[in-house]
Amino acid sequence: MISGNRPEIKNYSNYPNYIYFDYQEIQDSISKSSLKKVAMISTAFKQFSNWNGKGRLTHIDKQKVEKIIKKAKKLKKPFRFWATPDSKTAWKAFSELGVDIINTDKPAKCFNYLNELPQKIAEIKSFSKVYTPTFKINSSKKTVKNIILLIGDGNGLSQISSTALVNNGELTLTQLKDIGLIKTQSADDFTTDSAAAGTALATGKKTNNRAIGVNPKGKPIKNIIEIVSEQGFNTGIITTDEITGATPAAFYAHQKDRSQKNEIATDLINSNLNLFVGGGSATFENLAIENKFRLIKSTNDLKKANNKVGFFISKKKPTPVQNGRDNILAEVTKESIAFFKQKQKPFFLLVEAAQIDSFGHYNDTNGIITESIDFDKAITEAIKFADKDGETLVIITADHETGGFSIPQGNIKNHLIEGSFTTNDHTATMVPIFAYGPQSHLFTGVYENTEVFFKILKSISK
Repeated sequence: MISGNRPEIKNYSNYPNYIYFDYQEIQDSISKSSLKKVAMISTAFKQFSNWNGKGRLTHIDKQKVEKIIKKAKKLKKPFRFWATPDSKTAWKAFSELGVDIINTDKPAKCFNYLNELPQKIAEIKSFSKVYTPTFKINSSKKTVKNIILLIGDGNGLSQISSTALVNNGELTLTQLKDIGLIKTQSADDFTTDSAAAGTALATGKKTNNRAIGVNPKGKPIKNIIEIVSEQGFNTGIITTDEITGATPAAFYAHQKDRSQKNEIATDLINSNLNLFVGGGSATFENLAIENKFRLIKSTNDLKKANNKVGFFISKKKPTPVQNGRDNILAEVTKESIAFFKQKQKPFFLLVEAAQIDSFGHYNDTNGIITESIDFDKAITEAIKFADKDGETLVIITADHETGGFSIPQGNIKNHLIEGSFTTNDHTATMVPIFAYGPQSHLFTGVYENTEVFFKILKSISK
């Protein structure tokens, strides 16, 4: 195909059949013989706009651009702008406008970006109904009776921002007023994993990556659930991961490596937990867990349960929301709170939305947001209960951020977000922490993840 210095249009047909031309005049009429020799239609972008590829085309410039594209398309040939801005924002804009051939000096980057774009765009059709708290007991100095700790695994600020934006601009989570930031580094690495981060939250001690409930030398550390159980609390764990997953395991197990599933499972059986809900029943098939926990088959059975209850929601890792998992996280959170409330004893409940992290690893924007909306529904149940109860502290945070997730573009009206990722792994960025209820003010500020443990103990001390 010849571009640049070309012969007159009327002479196109005089050239051999293996030679074609870049037609740049875009006239209303061109002979059929000449049009047959046209491989592509091009024109200079700067005739219609001075846009530099940052931000957005102005409405006026966009109309000009759309008009010339429409005119060129009538000739039914591929269309290209030349002298264009060369950025991801520009490539996406030209693609959406119907430009067939992207002008770029970075063809591999452009191809990979546009090829991966469908996985990085989420258009959400299921939403979290926002609950506005009363704030009557928020930040009061009253001693806390119950603790509900909700952990969004991998849930950084961009994950929260994107979920709020597609959810009509707000979440129940974003109604809260007492907010802080926590640092997530582990004892042996700048970037933590879930095992070390979970252990820091559960025990108030930094440990090495992959370690569960032990210090860097492998010695067991007492966790918050063990401590409050001795003080008369009922305790429970809910997760959308396998129950032996790193984050929930940090609150009941003591093992040198997160891969020791059978040993972690045995720690669960021997734990003083009153309730657990999660996936992974296959791990327990030969461990006689039913001798220690009454295994139930639905959330409704919680209403008839007494003590030491287990509910496996799947044989292995639970199905993601986008693949059909129902509203079980919010439902089981609500029913578990009711289960503990009827016992008329203080309780500590951990609720983990585990698969925000999974989809951060997959660099899947839709998965992140659908799991985050599911998480907000569980948060809503906790905040509603705290308002009614008046003695419950709700804490919402993350163990770390996953994916280096950012949100360069989106559309609030259409509930659409484009995500971007810097890694398939965890990052070392600080993560938000929110609190609601008595003593919620303790959780504001910037501090190490280990401090969450001590702030919880302070909130329940009389």
